[in-house]
Amino acid sequence: MASPPTATLPYLIIDFDSTFTQVEGLDELADIALTGDPSRERIVGEIRALTDLGMSGSINFSESLRRRLTLLPARREHLPLLVERLKGKVSDSIRRNGDFFRQFPGRVYIVSSGFREFIEPVVADFGITADYVLANTFTYDPEGRITGFDPENVLSRDGGKIEQLRRLDLTGDVYALGDGYTDYQIREAGLANRFYAFTENVAREAVVARADEILPSFDEFLYQNKLPMSLSYPKNRIRVLLLENVEASAEKLFREEGYQVEKIAGGLDEDELVERIQGVSILGIRSKTNVTQRVLDAANRLIAVGAFCIGTNQIDLTGCMKKGVAVFNAPFSNTRSVVELTLAEIIMLARRIPEKNPKMHQGEWDKSANGAFEIRGKKLGIIGYGNIGAQLSVVAEAVGLQVYYYDVAEKLQLGNATKCRTLDELLQQADIVTLHIDGRPENKNFIGAEHFAQMKPGTLFINNARGHVVDVPALADALRSGHLGGAAIDVFPHEPKTNDESFESELRGLPNVLLTPHIGGSTAEAQRNIAHFVPERIMDYVNSGNTQQSVNFPNIQLPEQQAHRLIHIHANVPGVLARINNVLATRHVNILGQYLKTNEHIGYVITDIDKQYEPELIDDLKQVEHTIKFRVLY
Repeated sequence: MASPPTATLPYLIIDFDSTFTQVEGLDELADIALTGDPSRERIVGEIRALTDLGMSGSINFSESLRRRLTLLPARREHLPLLVERLKGKVSDSIRRNGDFFRQFPGRVYIVSSGFREFIEPVVADFGITADYVLANTFTYDPEGRITGFDPENVLSRDGGKIEQLRRLDLTGDVYALGDGYTDYQIREAGLANRFYAFTENVAREAVVARADEILPSFDEFLYQNKLPMSLSYPKNRIRVLLLENVEASAEKLFREEGYQVEKIAGGLDEDELVERIQGVSILGIRSKTNVTQRVLDAANRLIAVGAFCIGTNQIDLTGCMKKGVAVFNAPFSNTRSVVELTLAEIIMLARRIPEKNPKMHQGEWDKSANGAFEIRGKKLGIIGYGNIGAQLSVVAEAVGLQVYYYDVAEKLQLGNATKCRTLDELLQQADIVTLHIDGRPENKNFIGAEHFAQMKPGTLFINNARGHVVDVPALADALRSGHLGGAAIDVFPHEPKTNDESFESELRGLPNVLLTPHIGGSTAEAQRNIAHFVPERIMDYVNSGNTQQSVNFPNIQLPEQQAHRLIHIHANVPGVLARINNVLATRHVNILGQYLKTNEHIGYVITDIDKQYEPELIDDLKQVEHTIKFRVLY
């Protein structure tokens, strides 16, 4: 895409501390100078407090600067250390768009009340030369100790930035970007056409309130002003909605990437989600929230859904696919947690702990071996030999259980596990039956009255899969009659949306029954793993187009992006790829790489092209017949 001529680009007046870099230079210098000093934390805290007071306009800038330097025990030799630290603390969006600064030399000024000694070498890496750095300078004593600042420098005084801009006498549009009150004053004095409050690192209420625009990132500034940028779309404009109390690190990861995140503790029913989904690009859920076709019809910006769990039956996967919405889950992240809960439940039921424990709490001493047994040598029947069932098989065998399994798909048996040809074969010989199948609609009431009847008297039954795969009233009858020796149930057909709602079930109050509130994967380790795995898959998809491990899209592991990347999702009908390439040929676009994969519903085409192309190309590709979604990655 063509860049604007340099002459038409406005002059940019950019602050350094907490804008160009993530931190305040004097704060960091104090931290370096006081290394090993027991008063380090206190003094650095006082300096940071004075910085905030000066930047928010609560005290005069010159007073803030003077008082900070009085506290600062720094020397000349500390400055190279500071420069190296600051080079690693350049604001993410500034670093990301480094080519912009190099592309337009002479149009960007760093005007700062900080100090030239550490600003110049940092911004030089971005093509900003010393002539375009306007800042204070330190004074030193003969031993190299920093004693203060040059009082003749206009930037050391109150209103210094205003006076400095007057002396520059720039002709044309001038935009000021910063995080402090002194940056706003440039606009207030009529020396800038607009003031942008830069809030990527710090948001000062008094400054934000006076801004013409708020910039969560430098990407947003470039996007608003149609200037060349490293991203095709600012991340701060991408809304993420996280439901069902997804672990906090997921929110943190999205926010660190620059996304706009809203988090809701409970689930949402269909009507609530239809109302909230508009404008949302990324939706994160667990097992209680259903993503239906009606929800998808209301989703005007949705590009990805993250299931922070294993199962995806609560999501209309085909509907998502036809709308160009990629779905990612966490197929392995909580496997171990579910396995450990299942093993614990087996042992507790075998020893009739659900009956013994409440009696003890009521003062009743019921010391009896009736109905209690060791699990060693008993037959464990695993229904569903997927990730969880297979790992349970290995762990169970290690503690002495004989393992039998049944799965509708052919699965490699692990260890000494024995495959059962039919479900009936498993049910008729197992002492303990545990369910680990998925929640697809056809699995509703997969285990019912006739299956409980086939089990041996005294069998223990466990369901840590999905609530609706078991006929719960039939299970309750089998327990009340004494045919089953006990049960452990972690999932239910109808579960409360929040912890404030009451739990109702026919299983409440039955003897030797363990009821848990869907906590199979609710361990710190599992939730942390899931909270990292799912956002990483989604962000990789957003950033590069990779669909590896998506549960509904054609899986493509893409190579590193070359120049610009075109991502085209279309209905899987003949001729679409030919039409895409015809558009590219007509517009004389050089293809650097192209990748295609399809499934029964959609085709997924990724094309890497040269950076230079006509803007009309994008519109042409969007108009290709059968296009579902199209986006460009810079």
